[in-house]
Amino acid sequence: MKINTALILCAGYGKRLNPITLKIPKPLIKINNITLLDKTLSLIENLDIKKIKINTFYLQEHITNFISNHHLKKNIEIIQDGTEILDTGGGILNLIKSSKEKDFIVFNPDTLWNKNYISVINKMQKYYFENDIKNLLMVVNKIRSFDKRFKGDFSLSKNKLNKSNINEYIYTGCQIINKNLFKDIKDLSFSISKIWKILLDKNLLYGVESEQEFIHLTDLEIYNDLSKNN
Repeated sequence: MKINTALILCAGYGKRLNPITLKIPKPLIKINNITLLDKTLSLIENLDIKKIKINTFYLQEHITNFISNHHLKKNIEIIQDGTEILDTGGGILNLIKSSKEKDFIVFNPDTLWNKNYISVINKMQKYYFENDIKNLLMVVNKIRSFDKRFKGDFSLSKNKLNKSNINEYIYTGCQIINKNLFKDIKDLSFSISKIWKILLDKNLLYGVESEQEFIHLTDLEIYNDLSKNN
């Protein structure tokens, strides 16, 4: 089995990258002359996932124009958050509520995705379906992070995620999630961490470790560092 639909979260303000993001939405910032969104779309294409849904809110016309000229445009559906930003959880729920699919792979384009992630994502899909779980996060040990300021989100043991005094693993911005997790959520706008907290309390939040260097466009400091290094 495999995931048929990918979701890309493109609604955020990207305030930590002001003044760049005053005129350009964060997913359209270029690193090595390639936008973050294009890096994400290229990975999805190489995973042979045909259906892509993108949510928009802030400077959404820029995303729409970008997609209208993209070679994958026939595979992409843009769904607006509406009159207010829905945060990560609300954005995902708004993307999937009209879909007949049950399982989705979600990407934050803040991470510099590349083809080296294909093997770990295929590993994630295999683990997800073989173990009949509802949420699986790609995590990385913080020693592999380009941004050394990250403190870590989780501990990881035998593919189970939890919170401890020593959280050595960072969420990379890629997860597989099941639609049924949202069935009892009444809020329209909420963080995906709300779903994670419910699963953590039940010891049902899972993770797969990536061995790739984790490069996340956190803020202007990292943008300037990446620009100097490339």
